[in-house]
Amino acid sequence: MTAAPAGRPPVIGLTTYLERIQQDIWDLRAPYLPATYLDAVTTQGGVGVLLPPQPVTDAAVEATLDGIDALVITGGLDVDPARYGQAPHPTTDRPREDRDAWELALLAGARRRGIPVFGICRGLQLINVAFGGTLHQHLPDVLGDSRYQIGGGVFARGEATVEPGTRLADALGAGGTSILSYHHQGIDRVGDGLVVSARSADGLVQGIETAGEDYLVAVQWHPEQDPSDPRLFAAVIDQAAARAARLR
Repeated sequence: MTAAPAGRPPVIGLTTYLERIQQDIWDLRAPYLPATYLDAVTTQGGVGVLLPPQPVTDAAVEATLDGIDALVITGGLDVDPARYGQAPHPTTDRPREDRDAWELALLAGARRRGIPVFGICRGLQLINVAFGGTLHQHLPDVLGDSRYQIGGGVFARGEATVEPGTRLADALGAGGTSILSYHHQGIDRVGDGLVVSARSADGLVQGIETAGEDYLVAVQWHPEQDPSDPRLFAAVIDQAAARAARLR
């Protein structure tokens, strides 16, 4: 098990998209991640490294985890509903089986090692599925409108209520917190061993975490979109630094 050398900033692994990208004459499939994620890490003193989907082998997963002090499972397209025993809804994205497999393997490995994990939007949904939970595939069918995905690349503003006594409350305080959302799916049945740490007024789960000593926190919203409030990224970077210090 590799520890961060004394004095080195914590290295935060960020999972990435793998999609068709167009730039100048190039039109090809490529890994990418919005810079807002990287900025959210670096402004809090972390070093961000990108972890694009790739073939899953034990060696690849272990080598990747050797190089990071925390794992951030980022947003993106929908988790394959076959992974939670459902047929796809007409609005559900075409499965990205490579990304699902890679992120699930990294998550499992991080849990074995006690590496701090932070999930964002799709990341929360993937974590819930990994723990045996299920998703609402299209929230407008449940809530009656598209309040969490208003379209046009505009993030919907809202509020969630954070439960006292949770890790999320340690970072944000208990009670109301502002959120920025862009998603059409959400948690239905909560996975085994997960604690709901935040909800919105309509009952939708907005935060989950584990109750043990290891750090796993996930939110349905996009904190990387609000640089004025870096508290969730500061929290996971603090956890990464503390773990690295313990391993020295």
